[in-house]
Amino acid sequence: MKWIIIFFSVFSLASIQAQISPGVYHAQDSLNGLSLTHELKIDNAYFIHTIYSESPAGFVKTVGGFYKLENDVLTVKLEFNSSYEEDTTTSLELPVEIVEEGLVLIGDSNLTFKKDPEFKQPLDGKWLFATRGPDEGQERRGESNSRKTMKFLSDGHFQWIAYDTETFKFSGTGGGTYTSKDGIYSENIQFFSRDNARVGAKLNFTYEIKGDDWHHKGKNSKGGPMYEIWAVRK
Repeated sequence: MKWIIIFFSVFSLASIQAQISPGVYHAQDSLNGLSLTHELKIDNAYFIHTIYSESPAGFVKTVGGFYKLENDVLTVKLEFNSSYEEDTTTSLELPVEIVEEGLVLIGDSNLTFKKDPEFKQPLDGKWLFATRGPDEGQERRGESNSRKTMKFLSDGHFQWIAYDTETFKFSGTGGGTYTSKDGIYSENIQFFSRDNARVGAKLNFTYEIKGDDWHHKGKNSKGGPMYEIWAVRK
């Protein structure tokens, strides 16, 4: 009997202390005959869930914000919701089961997400757009500003999101896979909420990390010169 009590005590403690492993997760689903990709990007504090189709290219939805995991329920205080005008949702409570290869979001469809292989790179993390470069002491947009453009990079995947935390106005998002090596940053776009025709594009930029800033240079969508400075979001 003593060993049974010890076993169940250890099992309960392990369940309580279970945590989601940071990284990128994918699941597949379908709607009206259309194959959908569900992508989760998760670090120790932030959660993003994006839904899109690759063939044909189409953006469906993205939500994201700071989260906590308690008693197998993932509670997310949303910073953005691309469908806010339709559903006015500002928070989520998602029952979750952590399994060997990933996690399961328990709901109507019980989506099983498989974790992507770890692929660490110098630009991994969360970044907030600060200002146009070069850095000449101009005013910078920061955490206190409700209007934000954030980039989330993890395990070879990137996503940018433009939004307002006060009004919940959603301005756009795009993402896909990326590499950052030897001062060259490259993107392969897999979804883009503003223009599905951009899906499949491959873009190359130069980058330099200066302190907590990411200096990002290249050409904008119109072919003109671009110089952006992004600050680490802590």
